[in-house]
This record gives sequence, C-alpha cells and structure tokens, in this order.
Amino acid sequence: MLTSTAVRYLKRRVEKSPRVTAEELRKDLSDVGTEVSAQTIRRTLRNEGLHARTPRHTPLLSPKNKKSRLQYAKSHVDKPQNFWDSVLWTDETKLELFGPMDQRYVWRRKNKAYEEKNTLPTVKHGGGSIMLWGCFSSAGTGKLQRVQGTMNSLQYQEILDDNVMQSVTNLRLGRCWTFQQDNDPKHTSKSTRAWLQIKGWNILQWPSQSPDLNPIENLWWKAVAVCFCIFRCAVAGFCGECSSGLRRLFPALRRPCGAC
Repeated sequence: MLTSTAVRYLKRRVEKSPRVTAEELRKDLSDVGTEVSAQTIRRTLRNEGLHARTPRHTPLLSPKNKKSRLQYAKSHVDKPQNFWDSVLWTDETKLELFGPMDQRYVWRRKNKAYEEKNTLPTVKHGGGSIMLWGCFSSAGTGKLQRVQGTMNSLQYQEILDDNVMQSVTNLRLGRCWTFQQDNDPKHTSKSTRAWLQIKGWNILQWPSQSPDLNPIENLWWKAVAVCFCIFRCAVAGFCGECSSGLRRLFPALRRPCGAC
C-alpha cells in the first residue's frame, strides 16, 4: 500500500512528465525506500484518474499556426448549431495497411488527449497504400471516392465536381451550406481558387495544420479499424456503419473553440 505522500509524488511526476513509464516510477520510489511493483503503480494512477494511453499524433505547430487557430476558435465559438449543421466537411486520407506503430504511452486524464504534452508531433507525406476522398455533415456521410495515383489540383477539382453537389443534395443541406477543406497546396492553388470562385461556394476559412478540428477525422479512424479487419470494407462498408453516430459529434464542435 502506497502512502499518501507517495501517491502525491506519482501524480506530480506523471502530470509533469506524461511519458514516464511505470517501471521508471517504480525505480524512483525504490530509491527512497518504497518497494512496490510497476503494476501497483499503474493501478494507483488509474484510481487517481490517470490512464496510460498512446499519444495522439498531431501536426507540429508554428507560432503562426497557433495564432491562426486561436483566431478561428474566437470567431466560431459562438456559432449556432444550425451553422455547424450546414457545413460539408471534406478531407483526404491515406489508409496504411503496414507501417510502424508507436506503442509508447502517456499518462493523461480524460479529455486531455490533445494537450501538447500528451501528443506526438508528426510531419506530412508518410507512406500509404490507398488514398480516399470523403465528405459528411451532421445529416450523415456523403460520397466517398478512391484517389487514383498522385492527386494534383486538376484531379482534386474533378473529384469535387463529381461528388460535392451530389452530396449536398443527398444530405439536404439546402442553399445556405458551407464547404470546408484544409489548406493542402492542391486545395489552395491558383487554379483551385479560381475554380471555387466560379462555383460560388461559401468556403469555411480554415487554420493551417488543424486536422484535429475537423470531425471527419473520426470517420477516418473508423475506416482504419475496418481496413485492418477487411480491406475492401474500408472503401465500401464503413460509411453506412458510421452514419448513425455522426450527429453526436456536432454538439461538441464548439468545445475545441471554447477550450482556447
């Protein structure tokens, strides 16, 4: 049984250094004369609301990125629910069938997954086996298309032309809908900007390096899970399976904005 002093030490240690391991904590306590197992330390921390979780992968943010994210949060935190319901969220993703899996854990509390100390910064352009473009709104999933080869601005525009308005119609977003995309170079190229201007769509201004603000990431996580079970379902099967749970995401969209 750990003393209250030892428990307080463990809490302070993991709050300050989330990547410390239970074995390292055991050695720390052993150095001051307290002999316990790593399992006891894990159980104690769980009882204190601290659980070992794999760190979320997040983009490495520059000061400029952080400033634009804060501006986005401030300008959208008071948006009404019907605004979020009118947004068509879009994104591309690479589904990797094989690749290194970082099993390093961090100790964190519930709802603290995206605090900077609990994340694992990544850079773009990793490998992948299949690329998909997809979209959805609070009403459900829109169209899903496999991207053939390496996408450029022209192919991106063709994908939008083939899928966006049909999705808007199927999801019954009406005339006052908003199109969301990130700041990928293909999305913000001169030709794509001109193409979108001709279309006349209302564009949601998006802060750079902010995939965590896009609820479609929840769909991609589901696709990855299905992909590892059976590859073909990643393309054809996950949309219908996810639709019933999508609406629960939208009342929570203001939380990242309010947290800033």
